[in-house]
Amino acid sequence: MLWAASSVRLLAQFETRSNTSFGGVSYSLVVGDFNRDGIPDTAVGNDSAGTVQIFLGNGDGTFRLGSTYQVDVLFSAATASLRKNGILDLVFGAGHDQVSVLLGNGDGTFQGPVSYPTSAFQYMVGVGDFMGNGNIDIVAVEGTNSQGLDCNCIEVLPGNGDGTFGAPITATLPYGLTAYALAVGDFNNDGKLDVAVEGEGYPNFEVAILLGNGDGTFTANGSYSVGAPGSSMATGYFTGDKKKLDLAVAAGGAALVLLGNGDGTFQQPVIYNAGLWDGLVARDFNGDGKVDLAGTGEGGLNYQPGATVLNGNGDGTFQTPGVFYLAGKLPEFIAAGDINGDHMPDLVLLDLDTLSVIGLLNTGAVSLSPTTPLNFKKQAVGTTSPPLKVTLTNTGTTALKIASMKASAEFAVTSTCASSVAAGAKCTISSTFSPTKKGAVQGTITIIDSASTKPQVIELLGTGT
Repeated sequence: MLWAASSVRLLAQFETRSNTSFGGVSYSLVVGDFNRDGIPDTAVGNDSAGTVQIFLGNGDGTFRLGSTYQVDVLFSAATASLRKNGILDLVFGAGHDQVSVLLGNGDGTFQGPVSYPTSAFQYMVGVGDFMGNGNIDIVAVEGTNSQGLDCNCIEVLPGNGDGTFGAPITATLPYGLTAYALAVGDFNNDGKLDVAVEGEGYPNFEVAILLGNGDGTFTANGSYSVGAPGSSMATGYFTGDKKKLDLAVAAGGAALVLLGNGDGTFQQPVIYNAGLWDGLVARDFNGDGKVDLAGTGEGGLNYQPGATVLNGNGDGTFQTPGVFYLAGKLPEFIAAGDINGDHMPDLVLLDLDTLSVIGLLNTGAVSLSPTTPLNFKKQAVGTTSPPLKVTLTNTGTTALKIASMKASAEFAVTSTCASSVAAGAKCTISSTFSPTKKGAVQGTITIIDSASTKPQVIELLGTGT
């Protein structure tokens, strides 16, 4: 019902705030507060230069270049406090059969990378306590090693709690999978971390569930066909049930949602056609308490580049995806964080066309209810319908300034919103339909406000008789 000026119906809105060059091809991006100033920063693995570049957040959605570190970087990155001291450290999947760890100094700089051998190179790395001892471990799904031998395995590098790691615990992936994506979570509510991996077991593409045994090993617990190679996975409570962790997979140009049963099994995937996604994150982007999905890829919907958002309905289903188009860009990787301090999750993208970090600010401080178009009953030509109403809520932290509110021809609008709506306050928008001819009519209420530089639009539907 609320959509950007490009006619995409969305509740959250995003607009580009920054483009910061990193000067090379990258396949890894991670967001965290590396200098402990309360503002998220970004670490980018520059694969072509063999470096990790730190971009420090300025608090307004822009970034400045920090330190650079020489690391043989490949496909993925993760961040956590590996020493349990509140200082974020970095883990990068690296070439030559190793992972690289950079320990943070707490001021946005890092110690030099330390490498730990693995059985092969990593398609994806993650972090979590897989040994059950309170230390953060590294988990990696791996493919072919530097000698050309297939591992197709999952490995846990046990953390010592001081930022160092032990020898990997290795297990062959089930179903002959060559895995490309990884997600971590407790899928069966036993207090032990599990993993989901997506990959290719020729000729099928599967999501395999591996239940953690609490000692760095796993037990295979079934698989689910997704029909295409995947590139990213995300977890969240899509139904709102905190005992049933759900999964979303970016695969084959779609978002596939697998609802969890709470026992380590999942329902069959539901497909949402959402463009060629390469990255995927799950957050409540519109402030309605329901988990949404955001992703990016080579073309977005209709093969146009942009960030794609699916608003969650709170019952495990999602609304029609919408795209915030980024002309002349090729965004392929995505992370989320509040990069401008307004308590709304923003998006950080890697653009492989201009080789830059893009900051997309979430300006969705306006929530409308209901979230469906206003659909008037059939109305006789020359008469006026009873009003249909929408409640506008300012979910932002400052007053919402409304410059104008206009309805298209054959519709009219009035409101109690005045020119300003206080933070947390509500007002009512009323619309009527006065057809001048027979047939279906589509219209809009266009709202110009301080929440965004783009108009926000309520869709109107009616039929004259």
